[in-house]
Amino acid sequence: MEQTSTSTEKNLKHQSLVNIVFSWTLEDVLNQKLYKNQVQKIPLTFSSTKEYLNSFMLPLIEETHSDLCSGVEGISRAPFCEVMTIRRSDDFRPPKSLFYKMRVQKITEEVQNVGKYEPESGDIVAFTDVRPKGIHDLIRRKMQYQIAYICRSKDEFTDEIEVLSSKFLDMDSGFTRKINKTQKLYVVYLLNMTTNIRIWEVLTSGSNMNIIKKVLQPPEPNSNIEEVCQICFSGENKTQSPAQGLAQSIIRAQNLNDSQRDSVLSCVAMSKCYHNHNVKLIWGPPGTGKTKTVACLLYSLLRSKIRTLTCAPTNTAVLTVASRLHSLVKQPKFDTYGLGNIVLFGNKNRMKVDNFPGLEDVFLEYRVKDLLKCFMPLTGWKHHLELMIKLLNNPKEQYDSYRPELNHKKDLMSLEEFAEKSHSNVECAYSSYQRKVKSSNLLTFEQFVEKKFNGIVESYNLYVEDKKMSAAGMTMEQFVKQRFNYIGGKLKWFMKALYTHLPTSMISFTVVKLMFTALDFLKSLEIFLPNAKFKEDFQWCEDGKRLQSILSSLSRSIWLPKITSEYGISLFCIQEACLVFCTSSSSSKLATQEVAKMFRFVVIDEAAQLKECESAIPLQLPGLQHAVLIGDERQLPALVKSKISEKAEFGRSLFQRLVLLGKKRHMLNIQYRMHPSISKFPSEEFYDKQLDDATIVKLRSYNKQFLKGEMYGSYSFINISRGKEQSNHDHSWKNIAEVAAVTQIIESLRKEFLTRRKKVSIGIISPYNGQVHEIQKTLKQYISDTDPNFSVSVRSVDGFQGGEEDIIIISTVRSNGAGKIGFLSNRQRTNVALTRARYCLWILGNASTLMKREGVWKKLVLDAKERNCFHNAQEDEKLAQGIEKSLLDLELDYSLEEPFRKLSLWDNSNTPSRF
Repeated sequence: MEQTSTSTEKNLKHQSLVNIVFSWTLEDVLNQKLYKNQVQKIPLTFSSTKEYLNSFMLPLIEETHSDLCSGVEGISRAPFCEVMTIRRSDDFRPPKSLFYKMRVQKITEEVQNVGKYEPESGDIVAFTDVRPKGIHDLIRRKMQYQIAYICRSKDEFTDEIEVLSSKFLDMDSGFTRKINKTQKLYVVYLLNMTTNIRIWEVLTSGSNMNIIKKVLQPPEPNSNIEEVCQICFSGENKTQSPAQGLAQSIIRAQNLNDSQRDSVLSCVAMSKCYHNHNVKLIWGPPGTGKTKTVACLLYSLLRSKIRTLTCAPTNTAVLTVASRLHSLVKQPKFDTYGLGNIVLFGNKNRMKVDNFPGLEDVFLEYRVKDLLKCFMPLTGWKHHLELMIKLLNNPKEQYDSYRPELNHKKDLMSLEEFAEKSHSNVECAYSSYQRKVKSSNLLTFEQFVEKKFNGIVESYNLYVEDKKMSAAGMTMEQFVKQRFNYIGGKLKWFMKALYTHLPTSMISFTVVKLMFTALDFLKSLEIFLPNAKFKEDFQWCEDGKRLQSILSSLSRSIWLPKITSEYGISLFCIQEACLVFCTSSSSSKLATQEVAKMFRFVVIDEAAQLKECESAIPLQLPGLQHAVLIGDERQLPALVKSKISEKAEFGRSLFQRLVLLGKKRHMLNIQYRMHPSISKFPSEEFYDKQLDDATIVKLRSYNKQFLKGEMYGSYSFINISRGKEQSNHDHSWKNIAEVAAVTQIIESLRKEFLTRRKKVSIGIISPYNGQVHEIQKTLKQYISDTDPNFSVSVRSVDGFQGGEEDIIIISTVRSNGAGKIGFLSNRQRTNVALTRARYCLWILGNASTLMKREGVWKKLVLDAKERNCFHNAQEDEKLAQGIEKSLLDLELDYSLEEPFRKLSLWDNSNTPSRF
């Protein structure tokens, strides 16, 4: 089947990705060549947007197919859970819409052995009637290969999960049943399709193609001249824009170097243009201050009120940029004012926002909860403001209203009345819930409100607390002091929440200054009140009168929207924000009519790690005019599992394709991370000698000696000639001699640390997961060490991209007479591994193996020899002894296993290798 055939395009466009997955038999799923003759290589240029979108569809299907195949092959290790009840959904419409509702066993300590899995939206799962131990459990007589798509996660009221099944569930004659002890049903996790479905949707919709049209063809000839809009470049538009002026001041304040400054100014200059659509590339090699540059660019756009979306492939990358921007925006004098213009959204559990101090101020979920408390009409900001004004204006009236002998009113509202006054849709929502849940176990109105409108319940409790407050047994002075402290504490919290979370368009700088003045008076009065003696008519001091005047002014100055639902406040926050942060995949949530305010700019960080088809999600947002892509195509690209998709260049990024087409990049050319002896080889080998060292890394203080001996200088290649590579059970590689060497080095570093007590962070990198697991197992005690001043991290090269440590130890693993080094020869992977260290980089490997083939590793070994940075492991007595002992242990293990090897049905000479 030809990728370009019209019939195929029409067929695919009218199918959902889930339906395509459902169409595969188990034999199809396990057939790794199913799409081999259909997936074509993605071209470098495109004749139309239609060809552009269509070229990614079959590779995306193949990648999804490969993911599913991997999930099925690993089903014995897959998480699963038991189904407790299942029934047909009201939307059940055969033969295609086979919707079911199921409840699964809740995750508790007692049932952790049952899989510890709760299905989430986007998951593809398999139904089985036994706990899965292998692929054969998917083809049992009673239940032939049956999979389902999780449409929605667990319903908060019914605990039911909605699934779309690939086939009828042949359960029994009824369609609502409870699973019994003799007949079990399980769901087994295979893969999550959320991102792939979002990509599919933009490929089949093709909504806003303005930016996409700019990247179909190579740049015009002579494109070394900066691409500019001719209208904006005309005489009357050559003046510097306000945005450029603000950017200049930020650049000076942050002390950016020339390459960083030029990159920021070039991007900001686009803000003048409303006539053209531009795509800029910023090239950020390792350690060149890419995050700082991006943060300064975003701060410039924020100060100029240019609505911008910032996204990246991973949560960590998004959080890193957001954290750096947060440090620029937060003001020393006026605290968190201005952060209301910034919103970060995503899955709280996956994002781990709490690991980034300060980001709770901009994270949507936290912001919504705080603003909900402020917006509540009966217990929020306005209510407490009025209470304080009344107390300051007429304390006796307030005292009398709380004296039970004078106050005979019984006006305490029920929760139902309170909810209706707070949120007009509560009754409607409860009626809808009653219709939906046809069960005798209906929640009461109070239970429903507590679950669905938790903010209302919290507010109601505050309301009740206030109503039940009594002045019985108190003098007026005692009451006023207690009441002032209570309301004052609430007002302080509300003020902080409002100036932090409201956009500056709704709370001016003048109003915030007034708030800070009010806070000063509140603190002053808190000090004054305990010792104050009031006259009979209770006259406040001058500070009390001034506070009353300020609060009255604030009451007139701040308008709050009448929104009291979490969903409504979420929309409000995103609508009013100037900068929005999320992953590239999650940006699909912004392409809705409800999010009416359009983005002018999109900034994609780590763009070279993003599949081009995934970058199409943010690039198709309505109204988008300009895009800035930041990355380094000479480091690792996006991960692609399918060999067929990989061959089709499915993992290639838009950033890389534009570079291949000759598009101009703004290079950040000063590196601030690596000691010059570490940066020398990567600069020459990967960056055409364009990467220069910053002054800070050239200082004498950057020379750090963590262990004695030339072998442990800033840069060295340590030759372990007697190492032996082995293939483990996952067909990945490990080398016990190098594990022993790493262990000995870590033990020596630990002893030095205990003597000197100088903080050190160590990263151990290997290209092979087998070696990573072996080192992690051996160094378990050091990795789990809770001392924050001595940290050890062991990861694969892919896992270390974007990271850095004081010391990096690389274990290359491969040791054979044929010079086979597999995917170790990948230049991008090598570049990442060699550029993670700050002060010391020690590379362990078999020099003879690495030099047998032409390539980057032969160059590296020769370079180390030429620079006198090449050392044999035998030069260090302890290192040599550790390696020798590991080899003796290996020989002993091998001799003990030999009789059993002869009995094995597996021919070890033909052990398959993944790499």
